[in-house]
Amino acid sequence: MARRKKKEIIGIIKENRFPNKSIMEVDNKKYIFKGGIKGQEVKIVAQRKKREHIEGRFLELISKSEIEKRIPCPPFGVCGGCAYQTLEYEDELKLKKEMLEKLYSNIYNKEIIINPSPSSTAYRNKMEYSFGDKEKGGELTLGMHSKGRFYEICETDKCNIVNGDYEIIRKAVQNYFRENKTLFYKKRNHEGYLRHLIVRYSFSENEYMVNLVTTSQEELNKKEFIELLLSLKLDGKVKTIIHTSNDSLSDAVVPEKVDILFGDGYITEKLLELEFQISPFSFFQPNPKAAEVLYSKALEFSGDINNRTVFDLYSGTGTIGQIFSQKAKKVIGIEIVEEAVEKAKETCKLNNISNAEFIAGDVLEKIEELKDQADIIVLDPPRDGIHPKAIKKIINIKPEKFVYISCNPVTQVRDLEIFLKNGYKLEKLELVDQFPRTVHVEAVTLLTK
Repeated sequence: MARRKKKEIIGIIKENRFPNKSIMEVDNKKYIFKGGIKGQEVKIVAQRKKREHIEGRFLELISKSEIEKRIPCPPFGVCGGCAYQTLEYEDELKLKKEMLEKLYSNIYNKEIIINPSPSSTAYRNKMEYSFGDKEKGGELTLGMHSKGRFYEICETDKCNIVNGDYEIIRKAVQNYFRENKTLFYKKRNHEGYLRHLIVRYSFSENEYMVNLVTTSQEELNKKEFIELLLSLKLDGKVKTIIHTSNDSLSDAVVPEKVDILFGDGYITEKLLELEFQISPFSFFQPNPKAAEVLYSKALEFSGDINNRTVFDLYSGTGTIGQIFSQKAKKVIGIEIVEEAVEKAKETCKLNNISNAEFIAGDVLEKIEELKDQADIIVLDPPRDGIHPKAIKKIINIKPEKFVYISCNPVTQVRDLEIFLKNGYKLEKLELVDQFPRTVHVEAVTLLTK
């Protein structure tokens, strides 16, 4: 029996919903799909019928929106990295603000302020490139995954969310392995050598960490690889070079064996006068200048904390906790990733901080063991938000204030509704655009008893 061809629909996007959904109405039917910008004429294919709308899949752009006035970077449209390269930055902020005001409208009826990133170009301090090919059997390519493709890789020529040194490093590494005819790791049959190249940058020191991720199926010519990177003419300098072996089947970077080839294995970044050592796999905010705006806002929302005890839950490498420790009486951080906690303790020593302590463990369990009473709790959970079992325990601590920072406003709204039902009021809410040109935004809120 022949399969029925799915219906293709052409229409104009009426509105966008955070983070990356478009709404279109054609013949009195409502279609919702991923991608697109309001005002664009697009072709989609209908997929699943829901009660109030039909889910679709974006097929092609027919004509641009009148708000698209900017010439994008060369890989735009093929590269799966950015969504808003065709918008002037002011228009991107307006669009994000509009979407987020709708998202928060049931719990917050004031105007929402969106704080721009101090820079909308060359703002990122980390890129994770993948090795592969542009098309099956094509030449070795190092870059980003092509939009909507699991296997295909596109080059990131003239990428404008990082500085020009990234492209010099990426191309040099790509060409080196092309010339050596080295094979990339194929996910289907688990054969091949090259997996990823991770480049991290310190804005304060103008230094790079280059981390090559491979399988253990071949040997790296370490001397040649070091010489290649150190010979590059960069504005900054390569401070450390790392080789990570990863034979896991998943596409994620799993550091099974980490070999420091050159330098001391970390770079240092300054944030609000504090120094942070960034190791190959520790989390650090990708846009440090915007992170300073975000953390300053969180500190401002917390008010006078001079004689106050602060709990920093989901504390990561302790960045927020250490910033709060400069004004608070005491800070206690809890984080599930042990390496991040070790890094937080090291950084406390580096910054001569004695009134902050960090505990490794699950927030759900560890908050019950704390003897101190929190005056203020700072929350910065992962993208999934606060675990449903943990949220009640956190609320039961009953601090005067919660400062809730989120990298995913959708899960934050869900969590905030629970705080509001349990005796807290949403006093303040501001957005910080940490990731210009992409669909992501950070939100910081103040909840008071």
